[in-house]
Amino acid sequence: MTINVGDDTRIGWIGAGRMGAALATRLLEAGFDVAVYNRTRAKAETLVEHGATVVDRPVELADRDVVFSMVSASADLLAVTSGEDGLLTADTGPGVLVDSSTVSAEASAQVRADAAKVGTEFLAAPVSGNPKVVGAGKLTLAVSGPRPVFDDVASLLGVLGRGVTYVGEGEVARLVKICHNVFLGVVTQSLAEITVLAEKGGASRAAFLEFLNNSVLGSEFSRYKTPALVNLDFAPTFTMPLLRKDFDLGLAAARELEAPMPVASTTAQIVAAAVGAGHRDNDFAELILEQARRAGLELRPENVEVDDGLNGR
Repeated sequence: MTINVGDDTRIGWIGAGRMGAALATRLLEAGFDVAVYNRTRAKAETLVEHGATVVDRPVELADRDVVFSMVSASADLLAVTSGEDGLLTADTGPGVLVDSSTVSAEASAQVRADAAKVGTEFLAAPVSGNPKVVGAGKLTLAVSGPRPVFDDVASLLGVLGRGVTYVGEGEVARLVKICHNVFLGVVTQSLAEITVLAEKGGASRAAFLEFLNNSVLGSEFSRYKTPALVNLDFAPTFTMPLLRKDFDLGLAAARELEAPMPVASTTAQIVAAAVGAGHRDNDFAELILEQARRAGLELRPENVEVDDGLNGR
């Protein structure tokens, strides 16, 4: 099936949480006709002011050209696709289903098979970013599935962010995203360790991270996390339990593929301990609090204005 993406492309969106709403808003602001389903209808209704329509059941989106889904877990994806009144339970489905949830490869493969039964093409398209990154236009996507289908909708995917990478057939994008998130956790734990070391030796966190960010080791990510580490503002972008889930998925894949991951394995235990210590609802940058506690250091906000790098300054 060939999808000709244009201004008249009719889009469905499943999942209007913080990320889903931010991404659907980009499509609405680009002028697309978007209908939205969310299990809690009130969350979907916040998009009406941007021009969205709201439906009560996922199956009501089955006549759309392209449907995106972004839900929390594998079970949720299976529920909204093949569960009661699911998207793929009608006689025919949408032209293409693009799933941007972080789910297991097994769940993704099941949805791909269910989609094929109703003539729907399927792309796995997990994303890297959070609502603020979406707003800055810096979201990236890894996409896998049939290459011709990707080519058909690549321009539409490009509306969502700055980088859309085709990574291969089948469910490869799921592994790519899990690898990304495992690295995210390892890097953040390492960043917490060295920042605590520098502070315990007499440097302020702001000064140390300014030096790091201006060196060859600095990155867009380290700069983005600097305000949280300096001022201890842990408003959630990605929580510790979600990070623990991705470590579980990554280490399971490593065992299956016989790829040793000693550093990731150690970090997974640290993340699990942080969750056990009660770090559940805030941003995973709270890893620095646990690191400081183990080092006998009590952190306080430094109350320094720090640029997160998202505004191009």
